Amino acid sequence: MGRAFEFRKARKFKRWAAMARTFSRIGKEIVIAIREGGPDPDTNSRLRAAIQNAKAANMPLDNVNRAIKKATDKDTSDYKETTFEGYAPHGIAILVETATDNNQRTVANVRSYFNKCNGSLGTSGSVSFMFDHQCNFKIENQGQDLEELELELIDYGAEEIFSDDDGIMIYGAFSDFGKLQGYLETHDMKIMSSGFERIPTTTKTLDASQVADVEKLIEKIEEDDDVQNVYHNMLYPEGYEAPE
Repeated sequence: MGRAFEFRKARKFKRWAAMARTFSRIGKEIVIAIREGGPDPDTNSRLRAAIQNAKAANMPLDNVNRAIKKATDKDTSDYKETTFEGYAPHGIAILVETATDNNQRTVANVRSYFNKCNGSLGTSGSVSFMFDHQCNFKIENQGQDLEELELELIDYGAEEIFSDDDGIMIYGAFSDFGKLQGYLETHDMKIMSSGFERIPTTTKTLDASQVADVEKLIEKIEEDDDVQNVYHNMLYPEGYEAPE
């Protein structure tokens, strides 16, 4: 097992499994995908991925249609994708991905979260080098042999494959998203969800009280409507259980 497996396992706490505003985030993904690559999912791989994720999250069709309408409405404000980098307490690297129609507001809000929680907002490039930008796919487990599947997919950019609950996770480089997606689709492998992730190249294990300090900052950031994803390089201590 590799880094993606270990870090995904470490993140599997209640807070990550039940992050709020899932529909809102997917809706923004749909809008951005359409404005970048057009409204036809057959020719827009990012849009296909967003729609797959909407289905996986049981997002109502009305919500999907509203997002599509918003993307094609010329009078609607556009979203700008911005990434923020900084440090939480105890030297934990934090990377924040946002999609906002008011960048000035988002910058001010993110800066205030870091300041209030004894963190520090850094400049571009200050922590991003500590993360690999990867794409991921979760496909239906149909009894595939993982070693054979890895051999099939390695030429298309797959770097790590492992079983995950009711499916199979596939990780590859960010730039290989289209190749992997195309292979899976043409070989009738059911894609349950897909997306992008920042996997830390180095991690730091904290004790329970230190984890609480970092969690406080992460939770404040995640509560912001402009925030799409938050990544960090913190590992939890052995036997740690997230508070209810």
